[in-house]
Amino acid sequence: MSRTINVALIGNPNTGKTSVFNQLTGLKQKVGNYPGITVEKKVGLCKLSEGKKARILDLPGTYSLNTTSLDESVVVELLLNKNSSDYPDVAVVISDVENLKRNLLLFTQIKDLKIPTILVINMSDRMSRKGISLDIERLNQKLQTKIALVSTRKNKGIERIKTLIANYKDLPVAPNIDISSIDRPYFEALTKAFPEEDTYKLWLVITQDVNFMPIEKQRIADAGSFSTKSAEQLKKLQHKETVIRYQFINAVLKETYKVDLNSAVGLRATLDKILTHRILGYLIFFFILLIIFQAIFEWSSYPSDWIDAQFAATAEWIKATLPPGVLTDLLAEGIITGIGGIAIFVPQIAFLFFFISLLEESGYMSRVVFLMDKLMRPFGLSGKSVVPLISGTACAIPAVMATRTIESWKERLITILVVPFTTCSARLPVYLILIALVIPEGSFLGLGYQALTLMLLYILGFAMAIASATVLNKILNIKSRSFFMIEMPAYRLPLFKNVFYTVLEKTKSFVFGAGKIILAIAVVLWFLGSNGISEKFKNADSIVTQRIEKEGLNNYSKNYINNRMAAVDLPKDSLVIVKQELTKKAVQQEIASYKLEHSFIGYAGKAIEPIVKPLGYDWKIGIAVLTSFAAREVFVSTLATIYSVGSDEEETIKNRMAAELDDSGKKPLFNLASGISLMLFYAFAMQCMSTLAIVKRETNSWKWPMVQLGFMSVFAYLVALVAFQTLN
Repeated sequence: MSRTINVALIGNPNTGKTSVFNQLTGLKQKVGNYPGITVEKKVGLCKLSEGKKARILDLPGTYSLNTTSLDESVVVELLLNKNSSDYPDVAVVISDVENLKRNLLLFTQIKDLKIPTILVINMSDRMSRKGISLDIERLNQKLQTKIALVSTRKNKGIERIKTLIANYKDLPVAPNIDISSIDRPYFEALTKAFPEEDTYKLWLVITQDVNFMPIEKQRIADAGSFSTKSAEQLKKLQHKETVIRYQFINAVLKETYKVDLNSAVGLRATLDKILTHRILGYLIFFFILLIIFQAIFEWSSYPSDWIDAQFAATAEWIKATLPPGVLTDLLAEGIITGIGGIAIFVPQIAFLFFFISLLEESGYMSRVVFLMDKLMRPFGLSGKSVVPLISGTACAIPAVMATRTIESWKERLITILVVPFTTCSARLPVYLILIALVIPEGSFLGLGYQALTLMLLYILGFAMAIASATVLNKILNIKSRSFFMIEMPAYRLPLFKNVFYTVLEKTKSFVFGAGKIILAIAVVLWFLGSNGISEKFKNADSIVTQRIEKEGLNNYSKNYINNRMAAVDLPKDSLVIVKQELTKKAVQQEIASYKLEHSFIGYAGKAIEPIVKPLGYDWKIGIAVLTSFAAREVFVSTLATIYSVGSDEEETIKNRMAAELDDSGKKPLFNLASGISLMLFYAFAMQCMSTLAIVKRETNSWKWPMVQLGFMSVFAYLVALVAFQTLN
């Protein structure tokens, strides 16, 4: 059996590298992190011709091998480390037909490492529209490589890539550039000191800030007089190298790449003027966000309601089918209900990622980043800070990692500290269920009140991030300077396959990442809620039965019976039987509630109730707030687990929360005052323990995450307190 071929997929950002990766690997791909660091690592398997297989490694986007960020360092480290299990047998460089000149800089650098290299020219379907013509044969000869002309949108050229990968041993490995021409004496000394090492690899080791090297920099520094060049002199040689490379590229493209401007058509310039306009641009972006949040509520309500009902029915079926006992209770009231509390929000999460993916795939997201740069500057941030802030709407963890592209340490630190204020997808389940409970379903100018509320919560989080950045910019005594640069990719219709893979990957990560935590917490909460050692817990049946005989059912039970009776149309004799059955259920519910209050979790909740009561919360909400520090999604599943202990299986978690009454037994617990208070608390409180851990890792200190946790917790509590006391 032939060995699996290691393939490194490399390219500039916005060249369609992800599209090529998806076309080659399909669903046979995994996402993880490189060992020891938090840079994303995507690997997929690809079947080639003649029964061969390829292991495709999608490397982070990079403009050149002259590193300026951790992502780019990962690329250089891999290409220089032959001992790595990921070291490529062949490199596939993805380029964009409209930006071929810039893309070829990276290609020539990789080619000079003497790695078999294939050039993929993507987006070939745009050539006729842009008036571009290519002499592929001549380009092959000049670059000493093999070229695949590809259109991932039309699924053309993918088989050509597979064939070239399968026959990678036939590829020439001669370098395009003589690197020693930039300083003959220097490189001659370098070659004499290390006669067995490749000259260009030595050059990269000397000039790049990378770690996993087969040659140590100190050994190079001790080897000879050539090492006496200063950092400034090395920088000048790097610039000279870039000039020589572009001289070579220009000469090649002059013979092989033609653009007929008379035949080129397009509306890019006009669209850019509109979408990046200093007034209209913001209004368009605001309008797009409104549509997205409206769709999240409208479109996802049908699958969410169906999922909610299915989990309720499953719990009921388990209790009716399996023999009574601890295992049955654990399955029905702990695991099924706990997971169901988060599963109902999968449609909303999927829709959120769907719209974000559409914005990125179309090229519009880059315009948003450019537009927002003008807004960020006065607050001590740059346009590059907007990327983490926007990606924070998915999850704060990758958003914090995305700050590595910010060169200024001050801007990077400020961005790290304020990113958790942006509303992440983990907060979305909390917002959605609270909004559905306390905000009416009316509309204003065709936009629902609920969608507008969600929109305001997102704006509030972003505004708080900006305000915090302003304060930090004034109090942090860190001197730094940076420049903002971003590429404007061509507009294109989103590729359905890319959108599908993105939604699938991100939603799967959300479900399984949160699912592990939710399952563990659901089991623990079920145990704590189903057990107790006090006499009140053990004798709950007799205590509650005696109270009902003297005082009657409580208000919740009476409302429960009346509502159910009003919903049925039966003869009087049948209604008597129905009322008797409902009364039995109500009695069992009151017994279960009494046991819950005197269980382990009940006493824990009562202990913290004095702290949360001024915010409008009872002890049950207090427990949910505490457990949700593991992951924000756990809030809903915690309440689902708590409320489901002995509750009516026909009710969904949403209905059960809506029917919950406050201490007076007259008003809903989740009313406008408590609901707004709880939403504001989650808007400003630190997201989760995982975010704290990643902030510690990125700042290399516990100082900043502890400051972050303390400030956000106190501020969230005070805002929630003022909101409840004012509205109540």
